[in-house]
Amino acid sequence: MLTLSSHKSRFYRIFTENIMANLIIFGASRGLGAAFSTGLPQENDTVWAISRSKPKWLTEDRSDDVNYIWVKTDLTKSDCAKIISREIVDKPIDMLVYNAGIWESTAFTQSYDFEKIDPAENLRVIQVNLTAAIDCIQTLLPNVRKAKHGKIVVVGSTSSLPNVGAPEVAYSASKFGVLGMAHALREICRKDGIAVTCVNPGLIATEFALEQEAEHMPTYDGRFGMPVSDLVKIVKTLLTLSPFCCVKEINVPAMMDTHA
Repeated sequence: MLTLSSHKSRFYRIFTENIMANLIIFGASRGLGAAFSTGLPQENDTVWAISRSKPKWLTEDRSDDVNYIWVKTDLTKSDCAKIISREIVDKPIDMLVYNAGIWESTAFTQSYDFEKIDPAENLRVIQVNLTAAIDCIQTLLPNVRKAKHGKIVVVGSTSSLPNVGAPEVAYSASKFGVLGMAHALREICRKDGIAVTCVNPGLIATEFALEQEAEHMPTYDGRFGMPVSDLVKIVKTLLTLSPFCCVKEINVPAMMDTHA
């Protein structure tokens, strides 16, 4: 029986003639982005970790034999795509994961009041979650095209789903935009064999590290949402799929997300 790891190696050997993969992860410094950065690659892979501050996990002693390259980038700035492109140059990208996401300062709390949100804060949420995603993917699409059957994964939210009841206006609007971007981008990339997937997670227990899977947390009762390891497994599975299918959208509410 093939394990997930051996399946991925076989995939790259067949379709890229190289078991090594190049990945670029946006929002890599913490939370889900950190989990993707350390949980998706295999030995000898190269990962460009995109974040404004240097990830703490990069300063730790690592034994995974992955080539990590940190790219310091502020996604609120209009030149963020150019900075990243200068680092990547003409290298092929096997998987691009746009995971960067922010929300209003009072989002997901009882104190959220749309009428009291500073308009500049709304614009910042839209810039990081949607505008920067469009700019960066547009700039890096030639790199993804250079890989044989590259994949693009954008992380949306259950807040972009109908009837979910989320009141956060800028955040929800940006994630609806991410979903629309993914659907449009898929049509553009279809001729190149590039699969575009939008993953819409619900509440995530980012307080827990990747290594702390639910079965290893005896007191975990789901009140913090789903462990990041669940989402890493889902996205890792996308790496193992043949180029003859495309997973368009994956909705992953936490068990406690009653409205999703």
